[in-house]
Amino acid sequence: MSLYLEETYDVAVVGAGHAGCEAALACARLGLETIMFTVSVDSIALMPCNPNVGGSSKGHLVRELDALGGEMGKNIDKTFIQSKMLNASKGPAVHSLRAQADKKNYSQEMRRTLENTEHLTIRQAEVSELMAEDGIIRGVKTYSGAIYYTKAVVLCTGTYLKARCIYGDVSNPTGPNGLQAANHLTDSLKALGIEVVRFKTGTPARVDKRSIDFSKMEEQFGDDRVVPFSFSTDPESVQKEQVSCWLTYTNEETHKIIRDNIDRSPLFTGVIEGTGPRYCPSIEDKVIKFADKERHQVFIEPEGLYTNEMYLGGMSSSLPENVQYAMYRTVPGLENVKIVRNAYAIEYDCINPRQLLPTLEFKKIKGLFAGGQFNGSSGYEEAAAQGIVAGINAAMEVLGKEQIIIDRSQGYIGVLIDDLVTKENHEPYRMMTSRAEYRLLLRQDNADLRLTPLGYQVGLVSKEVYDKVENKRRLMKEELSRLSEIIVGASKNMQDYLEKHGSTPLKTGVSLLELIRRPELDYDMTAELDPERPQLPKDVVEQINIQIKYEGYITRQKHQVEQFKKLENKKLREDFDYTAVTGMRKEAIQKLNLYKPLSIGQASRISGVSPADISVLMVYLQQHSDSNSHLYR
Repeated sequence: MSLYLEETYDVAVVGAGHAGCEAALACARLGLETIMFTVSVDSIALMPCNPNVGGSSKGHLVRELDALGGEMGKNIDKTFIQSKMLNASKGPAVHSLRAQADKKNYSQEMRRTLENTEHLTIRQAEVSELMAEDGIIRGVKTYSGAIYYTKAVVLCTGTYLKARCIYGDVSNPTGPNGLQAANHLTDSLKALGIEVVRFKTGTPARVDKRSIDFSKMEEQFGDDRVVPFSFSTDPESVQKEQVSCWLTYTNEETHKIIRDNIDRSPLFTGVIEGTGPRYCPSIEDKVIKFADKERHQVFIEPEGLYTNEMYLGGMSSSLPENVQYAMYRTVPGLENVKIVRNAYAIEYDCINPRQLLPTLEFKKIKGLFAGGQFNGSSGYEEAAAQGIVAGINAAMEVLGKEQIIIDRSQGYIGVLIDDLVTKENHEPYRMMTSRAEYRLLLRQDNADLRLTPLGYQVGLVSKEVYDKVENKRRLMKEELSRLSEIIVGASKNMQDYLEKHGSTPLKTGVSLLELIRRPELDYDMTAELDPERPQLPKDVVEQINIQIKYEGYITRQKHQVEQFKKLENKKLREDFDYTAVTGMRKEAIQKLNLYKPLSIGQASRISGVSPADISVLMVYLQQHSDSNSHLYR
């Protein structure tokens, strides 16, 4: 008998945060024997920062994740306590759903799903070593000495690797919320030649609801009509009573306390070595960097239905606890606030994601994949999106099938992963709508039309769901065609109708489609002009309106995507030596040899590679068109 436990699985997933959950579910649902490791079973799908899902651009990721067959959208639909569509007054490209979760319920519900998934084993243990041989992953070892032989491994360690939580002079070697850190895997990563970097993030204090004076704050309500995250959720099932959130503001007194104590902040004394997220700064950062601002928003949000803990959004900090008390109590409504959990910064090890392929497999270690904050990103949604892609591709590797790549024209997930593996990120990466150049096509409302076929292709989406989406596509096409063929004339009744709706009169007949394109009209409003109109589902009507209203912009962006695809389809060999390309700048040669892009398109997005360098490379390709097998894949 061996001295240590030995077991064999198809896939091991290291970590049970939002990335780990999606990765493990994807592998298990594809029929692979999967084991998921976590330092604490009680921390599965933990929300260590704000207990919400979605938000600007992040809502797009959750919808895309759902379309691929993921779980996050379904889980938040079951456990939300307030839901709101952000940017509703703007165009559909930036509409983003955001839901406040019951933190404990979200975690428990996800755990219930995992525990009842066939082929999935959950193991509370710390993975301390990766076993690799000849550049191929063979399995993992735990701190207890147990050995798990696998054909693929997905690393989703989040913020746990050599983590320490810091505020003031206090530095605890723990993971988030005081949970056990994972202190042993980093050395194994380095031994395999994996580059590790140090990042940080932070969270604000949690306070006692009974110590808050809400009369001095602005109440923030959820939407009257809730829109679910998951395309599979019955909209009627999410219409329920919602809790309120609250808005208040810092002031000059708050800022003075922070400035007077800035020398006690580990962010500014050098105690914290990791780089923090640019787009989610601490209150100290905001006060120092935006000194002209007289106030900053503070959102008071409940952690759940059955707790009095409230989250102080916008005031993450690593200041000493007595300073935290002083500054929080200057905020209107928080004059007598009592802290339940101190704010803190957390510092942790993660990797340089440029070591990964767009499939999220390590370039140098076959069968080893990575997802989530371990890849240098921030946010639950970014983590979950990477998790499902890493999980799918780990499964494809084991099954001997072609791995998937979601490109920038297919989804926000594609933008996220491409940015991580191609661009230089010196701080935790956050998804934003401005990063997606084809965002008019990549709306949250059409994520099912874009990515459900891919989810069905890999086996995570059922035939029933796929057929439903394809039927939606068919109904849209047929109705748009029908509307283009119905001509309405400039009759007296027609002119009266237009006058009633504040629209200019017709001089000649136009199609009903052209009429709907007018800003003051829409599909529903023209029903009285269209007695033969079929009864269509609400989501189909929504797509018809968007397609008609934004047809010109959508067509233009589709042409841009065609050009993008031409460059993406020019595949490059990973082992090509770019020093062979004469006329290219040294920096470009160095960067291309470092990154080893898979296509001309990816090469063009590498920092330090200019359009002129790409032109030189393209000329080289054309000149060697008869003998370019050494360059093309």
